[in-house]
Amino acid sequence: MAGRISDRDIAAIRERTRIEDIVGEYVSLKRAGGDSIKGLCPFHDEKSPSFHVRPNHGLYHCFGCGEGGDVYSFLQKMDHISFVEAVEQLADRLNYTISYEGGGPSVQRDRGTRARLIAANAAAQEFYAARLREPDAQAARDYLTERNFDGAAALQFGCGYAPEGWDTLTKHLMSKGFEFKELEAAGLSKEGRRGPIDRFHRRLLWPIRSVSGDVIGFGARKLFDDDTMPGKYVNTPETILYKKSQVLFGLDLAKRDIAKGHQAVVVEGYTDVMAMHLAGVKTAVASCGTAFGEEHLAMLRRLLMDDSYFRGEIIYTFDGDAAGQAAAMKAFEGDQKMAGQTFVAVAPDGMDPCDLRLKSGDTAVRDLVARRTPMFEFVVKSILTEHDLDTAEGRVEALRRTVPVVAQIKESTLRDSYANLLCGWVGWDDIPSVRRRVRDEARKRASTRGSSPAPKRRQAFEPDDAPALPVGVVRPRPNDPALTTQRAVLKAALQHPGVAGSIFDSLPSDSFTHPAYVMIRQAMADAGGTSKGLGGAEWIDVVSKGVDDVTVASVVSELAVEPMPCDEDTVPRYVNGVLARLQEAWVGEQVADLKSKLQRVSPAASPDEYTSLFGDLVALEQYRRQLREQAVGDNSV
Repeated sequence: MAGRISDRDIAAIRERTRIEDIVGEYVSLKRAGGDSIKGLCPFHDEKSPSFHVRPNHGLYHCFGCGEGGDVYSFLQKMDHISFVEAVEQLADRLNYTISYEGGGPSVQRDRGTRARLIAANAAAQEFYAARLREPDAQAARDYLTERNFDGAAALQFGCGYAPEGWDTLTKHLMSKGFEFKELEAAGLSKEGRRGPIDRFHRRLLWPIRSVSGDVIGFGARKLFDDDTMPGKYVNTPETILYKKSQVLFGLDLAKRDIAKGHQAVVVEGYTDVMAMHLAGVKTAVASCGTAFGEEHLAMLRRLLMDDSYFRGEIIYTFDGDAAGQAAAMKAFEGDQKMAGQTFVAVAPDGMDPCDLRLKSGDTAVRDLVARRTPMFEFVVKSILTEHDLDTAEGRVEALRRTVPVVAQIKESTLRDSYANLLCGWVGWDDIPSVRRRVRDEARKRASTRGSSPAPKRRQAFEPDDAPALPVGVVRPRPNDPALTTQRAVLKAALQHPGVAGSIFDSLPSDSFTHPAYVMIRQAMADAGGTSKGLGGAEWIDVVSKGVDDVTVASVVSELAVEPMPCDEDTVPRYVNGVLARLQEAWVGEQVADLKSKLQRVSPAASPDEYTSLFGDLVALEQYRRQLREQAVGDNSV
C-alpha cells in the first residue's frame, strides 16, 4: 500500500524550489518589471509574451490561454506526470528526503530504491556511451555510419556499446557503490552460472527514457553473427521503472513538439525515430520491444488532448505488407474518437523511414509524413487491392467486403462520405444503393451492441459520447469599471494575505457582486481566511481547490500573478487603500439605504425611531469620510 506525501513536505519542497529555474528550462524568460518575469507561453502558440511568472509568490499564469498554477502544476502539464511524480522529481533536484505517511515502513525504502535504479541506469548509459568510442565498438559505429548517423546523432540519442566480457558493466557499477541486487532490479545485470554478469554483450544500445527524461532501460541491437543472445533486438526486462507497454522511445524528445503541433508520428524502430527527428519530423516515437498498444495510444492522447476533446492527428508509418495492413486494421477497430484523425504513411517499396532517408534524403522523409493517407481510406483501399475491379464479379465481392468496414465508422456524416468515395474507388454507379447498404449495416451493428445510432449529432467534428459541457461561471472582464475595486481587493488578499489581514476577512459577503468574485471570496473564508497564516503558492493552491468551477479557478490563478500597480515598499499602503475604497463603496450603499428609510419616517409620529436612524446615519457618514481619506492616496482603482 502506497503512502501519501506529507503536507509539510509538499509545502517545504515548493518553498525551496525556485519556480523561475524550473520554468526557465522550458521558456525563455525576461524581466517584466517588479516581481514579474514573462515569456512566450509553452501551452499555446503566441507571438507576444503573455505568460507571467511571479518568483516571490511561486506562481505562473498565462493571460492568453488562462493556464496557471504553482511549480507542481507546471511540471504536471509540461511533462504530463502525476502530482506525486512532480513532488518526487523536485525533491530529487533538491536532495530532499520525503516522509511518506501511511503505507507501512516499506514506502520510504521503495522510494529510495526507485531513485537508486534511476541512478544506476544513468551511470550505465554514461558507461555505454563512453565505450562506443573505443576500438572494440567499431562494428557499432559502422552500423550507425552506414545508416547516415554521425557522432552528433549518436550523442543526441545517447547511443552506446555493450562491450565484450561477461561482467564488465557489472564490475564498473559495483565499484561505484551499487549493489548487485540494485543492478538486477534495474535489468542491467543478472545471475550467471559463476556469479553476476551483464545482461547485454557486444551490442549497439539505445537508452530508453521516461517522459521526464530519466533513463529507465535499454534497447540492444545484434551486430555479430556469432551473437548467441536470442533475437535481433533485446530490451531491458520488465522492472519497477521499465514497463514496455507504458514507454515510447523518443517521447522525452518529442513530447513538447507533439503537444504544440498536435501531431504524433508512430514508427517501428529506434533508427526510424532517429531518421525522422534528424529529417525535421520532431514528433516521431516508437514502441520498445512490443507492439504499439492501447496504453501507448493513451500516452499520446494525453499529449494531444485539449480541454478533454481530442485535437490533432496520429500518423502511423506502417509497412505496406500484410503485417502493416493488419496493424492498420487494429488501429481502425480501436478508439473511433481518434480513428477519424488517424493517418497512415507508407513509403515507396515498403521502405522504413531510416531506409528512405538513406536512399532519398531528409526531404523524402518529410514528404512521407506530408502525403499521409487517412486511416479509413488506407484500410478500405488495402482490401480493394485484393479484388479484380475490372470484372463485375470482382466489384460485387469488393463491395461485399468493404461495406461492413465502412459501416464501422461511427460518425454518420463521415460514414456517408466514405460510402460515396467507396463507389468511386470500386467503379459502382448506384451511389444511393451503396449508401443505403452502409447505413443498414451500421444499424445492424448498433442493434447488436444493444443501442441505436444517435439520431442527430451536435457537431460533425465532436467525438462520440462527448460529455455535455457544464454551464460555468462567466469570466469577469479585467477592465470592467464596475468591478475594478473588487478585483483589486481580491488580488491584494491573494498576493499579500498578511497585509490584507482581518480587514479583508471582516468584509461583508455582499461586498462582492460578480459570481466569480463571490466564489473566490467564499473559498478564502472556507480556507480559514487570511488569518490562517498561509501565503504564496500554498495559499493560492488552497483557494483554487476551494472553488469547483474551472473558470473561477483560472481567475484565481490570474489574480495571483497579475502585477500590482505599486512598488514592493508601498504594498501596505496600496492594500489598505483598495480595502478602504471597497469598504467605502459598501458603506455608501448603507448610507443611501438609511437616508431612504429616514425619508419614510415622520419625526413627529415616531421621534425615537427617527432619532435612532439619524444617529446611525451620522456615524456611517463619519466612517465613510474616514475610509475615503484612507483611499485618497490610491489612484490605481
